[in-house]
Amino acid sequence: MKNRIIITVLLSLIASLAQARSNPGDTLALRTVPEGYELVDSIIYRPVSAVDTALVGKKIWNILPSRSAGDSVNVSISQPSSVKAALDSQLVANPARSISGYRIRVYFDNSQTSRTDSEAILKKFEKTWPGVPVYRTYANPYFKVTAGDFRTKSEAMALLVKLRNEFPRALLVKEKINYPAADSKCTYITDTVKILRPLVQLQNL
Repeated sequence: MKNRIIITVLLSLIASLAQARSNPGDTLALRTVPEGYELVDSIIYRPVSAVDTALVGKKIWNILPSRSAGDSVNVSISQPSSVKAALDSQLVANPARSISGYRIRVYFDNSQTSRTDSEAILKKFEKTWPGVPVYRTYANPYFKVTAGDFRTKSEAMALLVKLRNEFPRALLVKEKINYPAADSKCTYITDTVKILRPLVQLQNL
């Protein structure tokens, strides 16, 4: 019941914030915080897209140079409609596909506490390494926690060296990975958001 109330309050707040964004001159919505709560800044980490977001929704034959667009040359492509249809279907299917690559296994166990231990390791890794994707899986009878999506062994080894002190049992494994971020040197974006926090938390600190 308590969770349902909190979710309702959050939805109400989101709606208020959305209304305030659509009407920048109206700041009343930002002040409608439920009694007993306050808005506080919180830093979040968002993984970058696996593709250049500047190209999302664009097709190569639509952004080719043309004199009508002010370019010095005209470039055109002649191809059957079946080729275009095949390419479109390939692009739609790509995000759900995996490729062969490397990850770092930071946890692998089947003890009685492995379920809770693997959850703790996952949360610890996410907090310490916010820019590195981490995965928790179960393959009877083992719980596993692996990190990273690397195409090459050398990229994975670079992370393994950094993790050795914190996770001495970490090792490199070859397995199916998700498509890695387009920019391997900047895998996440930091952002500041407003979250609703009960005032009771401040009294308990």
